[in-house]
Amino acid sequence: MPAAMPRPTACLTLADGTVFYGQGFGAVGETVAELCFNTAMTGYQEIMTDPSYAGQVVTFTFPHVGNVGVNDEDDETAEPVAEGMVVKWDPTEPSNWRAAEELKTWLARRGRIGIGGLDTRRLTRAIRQQGAPHVAIAHDPEGRFDIEKLVAKARGWSGLVGLDLAKDVTCAQSYRWDEMRWAWPDGHAKRTEPGHRVVAIDYGAKRNILRCLASAGCDVTVLPATATAEDVLALDPQGVFLSNGPGDPAATGDYAVPMIRKVLEKDVPLFGICLGHQMLALALGARTVKMNHGHHGANHPVKDLETGKVEITSMNHGFTVDSQTLPEGVKETHVSLFDGSNCGIRMSDRPVFSVQYHPEASPGPQDSYYLFERFADAMAERKQA
Repeated sequence: MPAAMPRPTACLTLADGTVFYGQGFGAVGETVAELCFNTAMTGYQEIMTDPSYAGQVVTFTFPHVGNVGVNDEDDETAEPVAEGMVVKWDPTEPSNWRAAEELKTWLARRGRIGIGGLDTRRLTRAIRQQGAPHVAIAHDPEGRFDIEKLVAKARGWSGLVGLDLAKDVTCAQSYRWDEMRWAWPDGHAKRTEPGHRVVAIDYGAKRNILRCLASAGCDVTVLPATATAEDVLALDPQGVFLSNGPGDPAATGDYAVPMIRKVLEKDVPLFGICLGHQMLALALGARTVKMNHGHHGANHPVKDLETGKVEITSMNHGFTVDSQTLPEGVKETHVSLFDGSNCGIRMSDRPVFSVQYHPEASPGPQDSYYLFERFADAMAERKQA
């Protein structure tokens, strides 16, 4: 006789009434969010702590999640931001020299639910075909679930459209950043030399973006998402950076766009990534739209239209800039080779540019670091002018 299947201790319910059962790990409880899938083979800790995943549960298409454990150095922000995770196999005991803790323990301590044992291929196909669904997930060690109530919660969730989440994940007050990229054997060194004065607007900034700015020669001051143009310009920046972040860019744009437009009047170099890219596009007069299932992964090919080079990039976005709405004087510089969607813009007459993907995430692994150098070079040229 085959061994009996263990009693389910977690479930995932979609708004259409579909239910998936599995084994829970991490925190006990319930949560409601949008479901997306991520195709990266590594980096689950960075993904769970990426503020751009606020309001989302992540399905990992790579089956072996948790096998290298977690450690304090790989967090992209102080706490996990993704609402939960769905994996094929239950996380195993970690086997890696950098592991400081098991994924299950880390999730439980941080209040995030995990579900293992699901058919993630079927779930991914459903997301691709039907769009990113609203879901409720629940973990109960006793296996007691009110399915009707969970489905009702998923159906009643408002979704990400029109939702400003940047205010929820931004810093509470300004701070300086001097930590640089990780390097063997010393880890994260501190920047000590003077550099370009950069003001970074935190819409949900990943730590490694700030490290890349510091490594490129920038003295970084981080300001909250709601900072005004007066707040930014009072620091006399030689460059302004717009960070990644979650939610609907049009909602965040209500307060971000007026600030960016006033900063653009001062003709300082400006660089944006992910939500920052979308904020810049909105400030320049373009529009953004919700995607069917978004781009989430570390294997996305993007073509630089100006050089012909193809970069392997890391992506994490559910909204995109509508390239058909770009105004005169703004050029499309990068496009996705998966679906042709916009992945980069720049102004024709000044050093103002942005990309949709994450150059700091090292998917290539260094295909896109040149963007930080381009930003630094633009500031250096302004100093010499």
